[in-house]
Amino acid sequence: MNAEHVDQASRRVEKVYGVLARVYDDFFDWALGPGRRRAVAQLGVKPGDRVLEVGVGTGLSLPLYPAGCEVVGIDISEPMLDRARTRLDGLAGADVRLMRMDARAVKFPDAYFDKVLAPYVISVVSDPHAVLAEMVRICRPGGTIIVVNHFISGWRWLAPFERWVTPLSMWVGFRLDVPVATVTEAPGVTLVRAQRVNMFGMWSLLELRRN
Repeated sequence: MNAEHVDQASRRVEKVYGVLARVYDDFFDWALGPGRRRAVAQLGVKPGDRVLEVGVGTGLSLPLYPAGCEVVGIDISEPMLDRARTRLDGLAGADVRLMRMDARAVKFPDAYFDKVLAPYVISVVSDPHAVLAEMVRICRPGGTIIVVNHFISGWRWLAPFERWVTPLSMWVGFRLDVPVATVTEAPGVTLVRAQRVNMFGMWSLLELRRN
């Protein structure tokens, strides 16, 4: 995919999630909440840690972070961030900053964060390799990166169906055909653990260590 097509895809994602912001919590959290909660718990955030959440969306993860840590949540959709800001009202715990930002170009220095979480993002972004490269860049050596995502099935009968449906699913903001190797074979990280999460185990939680 050339740069022009990547930018067009990114704008389409931004538009789709601007519309979905109003219904995202009710429609998605019942199915995806268990994986999100497990991911935050598995990050093992401690007081003083700096955490980046890529694709913070409406901020469903924000109440899960412990007090004493610094959390930066980024998203490309301003309507989603508006919902997240509302969620912050009266929330005690982590020190949270919310910023509109393209995950392909994270505006923080190298090795700035101790932990990075990307919940249900890799199948949404227009250039997952660029997003992963940025996640690796801003995570300190030895730090933890957790990705929760649906990846194309390893079952021979299901994978062709997911490829066939993907052009349709892209119009509502996500792909079904992303290979797990996009994450597990990303330069600069080592896979520590892989788990199945959510309904029927159709999503994967991948814990990575920054080399």
